[in-house]
Amino acid sequence: MHGTVDGFSYGIVTPLVAYLMACLGGALGLRCTTRALLVAHSWRPGWLALGSAAIGSGIWTMHFIAMMGFSVAGAPIHYDKPTTYASLGVAIVMVGVGIFIVGYRGATGTALFTGGTITGLGIASMHYLGMAGLRLDGDLEYNTLTVAVSVAIAMAAATAALWAAGQVRGFLWSVGASLIMGLAVSGMHYTGMAAVSVHLHATGTPTQGDSPAGLLAPMLIGPLAFLCLAGVVVLFDPLMVMGKPDWTPDQHKPGVPAHHHAPQPARRVALRTRRKVADPETRTPQNR
Repeated sequence: MHGTVDGFSYGIVTPLVAYLMACLGGALGLRCTTRALLVAHSWRPGWLALGSAAIGSGIWTMHFIAMMGFSVAGAPIHYDKPTTYASLGVAIVMVGVGIFIVGYRGATGTALFTGGTITGLGIASMHYLGMAGLRLDGDLEYNTLTVAVSVAIAMAAATAALWAAGQVRGFLWSVGASLIMGLAVSGMHYTGMAAVSVHLHATGTPTQGDSPAGLLAPMLIGPLAFLCLAGVVVLFDPLMVMGKPDWTPDQHKPGVPAHHHAPQPARRVALRTRRKVADPETRTPQNR
C-alpha cells in the first residue's frame, strides 16, 4: 500500500527556514574559504576547516529542518540517531576535502572541478544517508532519474559556490553567492524528496507517534550553536567582513591561492636610487 506523502506539513515555514539556514552556512563557509585564500599557509588550514564545518553544518541543519515538514499519513516517523549524526560527519568531511583542494590548488581548472564534484557528492551523500536514518512502518522507494538530477544539482551548486569563493570580490559578492548556494542546495533537497515514494506495510489501525519537529529539534541544537559561534568569528574579523586581503592588490590573481611576498631588495634599491636622481635636494647626509 502506497502512503500519502506530505513534504510541507507546516506550509512555507519549513522550506523558508531551511533555505535561510543553507544560506547562513554557505555564507560563513564561503567567507572562511575566501579568507583562507588571503592568509599565509600557517593560518590556512584553520580557516578551511572552519569553512568546511560551517557549510556541512548548514546543509545538514537545512535538511533536517526541511524534514520537520515531511510526514506520511498513518505512519509515525522516527530517526535513527547514529545514522543521522553519521550524515553530519559525512557532510563535513566530504565538503572539507573539496574545500581543501580549492584552498591549496586554487578555484580554477581541474582543482575547481574536482573540489566541486567532491563537495557536491558530499551534499548528496548527506541527504541520502540522512534519509536512510528515517524509520517508519514501510519502505522508501526512489525514482532513479530524479535522484540523478538531484545529485547533478548538488555538484553544480558546489562548483559554482567554490568558484565564487575564489574570486575574492568582497562581502556583497559572497552574500550573493551564498543566496544562490542556499537556493541550489534547497532545490537539491526538494528534488531528492520528489524522488521518494513510500510503500507502507499492511498493518492494522494507524498508530500515532511524536511529531518530526519534536524528534529533530534536540538534534539540531549542536549544529545551530556551532553556526552561531562561527558567525561570531566572522564578525570579529574585519578583513573577513570587508573582504580585504592581507597583501597589496598586485600580489594576487583571482582564483589562485595567495602567498605573502616581501618586496625584493633589488627593487627597493632601484626605487631609492630613482628618487635621489629625481629630487637631489631631498637627499640626506646619510644618502650621500
